[in-house]
Amino acid sequence: VQLQASGGGLVQAGGSLRLSCAASGFTFDDYAIGWFRQAPGKEREGVSCISSSDGSTYVADSVKGQFTVSRDNAKNTVYLQMNSLKPEDTAVYSCAAGPSMTQLEVGYNYWGQGTLVTVSS
Repeated sequence: VQLQASGGGLVQAGGSLRLSCAASGFTFDDYAIGWFRQAPGKEREGVSCISSSDGSTYVADSVKGQFTVSRDNAKNTVYLQMNSLKPEDTAVYSCAAGPSMTQLEVGYNYWGQGTLVTVSS
């Protein structure tokens, strides 16, 4: 089982990034995917997730209106589009797979390594 987040980098405030989470080694269509972030010195936070089946999504209040999650089951990939980025969005972003859509870490079985997003002011 492998989940690989990519697409992070350095961006100026107000800019955009699209993160990708590529999955392999399991039946991707059967799993919800969650995005989490951890800023320096802070606890990990669930920012968004998408269901396995009907495309239902959740976006945390802290990023509502900024972040959009989507998935392409044909490519075994989930995307996190991040717009209007702020310095406080700076964090390591990770993706995880689990049997149902939840913003809670305990709901996910498989985790990938993260990708660093740095937003400069």
